[in-house]
Amino acid sequence: MKVGVDPSLCEAHGECMSILPEVFDLDEDEVLQIRDGELADGEEALAERAVASCPMGALRLSR
Repeated sequence: MKVGVDPSLCEAHGECMSILPEVFDLDEDEVLQIRDGELADGEEALAERAVASCPMGALRLSR
């Protein structure tokens, strides 16, 4: 499973980073960065919480 972001919707509220900082981070321009690659074991449930917590609906999961 992978997580993605629609940068046109993301307003960098940081909810996802507080849930899963190993995957989500902001760069120096406050643009959301997502670690490349598949989610590690144990990260899928947290990623689902992070996606659900995004107030802008900018995150999505894919298989």
